[in-house]
Amino acid sequence: MPVQERPRRKYAPRLSREARRAQLLDAALDVLAGCELHELAMETVAAAAGIAKPVVYTVFRTKTELVADLLAREHQRGIAQIAAAMPTDLTTLGPAGAYAASITAFLQSVLANPTRWRLILTAPDSAPRAYRDSLRVTRSAILAQAEDLARAATALMPQLAGVDPHLLAHTLLSFAEMLGRLAVRHPETYPRERLENFVAMLTGSLTPKASTT
Repeated sequence: MPVQERPRRKYAPRLSREARRAQLLDAALDVLAGCELHELAMETVAAAAGIAKPVVYTVFRTKTELVADLLAREHQRGIAQIAAAMPTDLTTLGPAGAYAASITAFLQSVLANPTRWRLILTAPDSAPRAYRDSLRVTRSAILAQAEDLARAATALMPQLAGVDPHLLAHTLLSFAEMLGRLAVRHPETYPRERLENFVAMLTGSLTPKASTT
């Protein structure tokens, strides 16, 4: 009888360690689009990357290490998106217009990267403490920046005269976070258009109407 040849085992293409790391983190993020953080498994990450499970362990010794690196990467990318969305000038669009534009840019980032922002805005208890601590530190820094902007807004808008800038900053930041959570948790109920229209209506009510006389 002729000897049947065994099918050759498929091996993962050779990649540099950094390229493999990026591949695995991308795969882990893809997996997390359909599961919670505590459900993530090395087997599913390997399958999503199209490689054998032992290859994962050549880069990440443990699931804990993989999760920590993934959360740190996504946090940094989230910070960059926030920095890009924050207004630097309130005079061109006015405070209300600048805030609306900032919220719109933020929501676009959230909806373009829903898994990243779910991990940031709704960090689970299973997330490492260091990650949750870094989220609190980052939020404090954003709040301080928002307070500076709120203080400038109160000086530019007579309607806001006498408003506490610190409490206003808390309100504006919490409002943005709420919209982001709705977008990632219930995208069918709260599509981008619904959220953006609400922001436009709310901020528009603060914009002085041009006189017709």
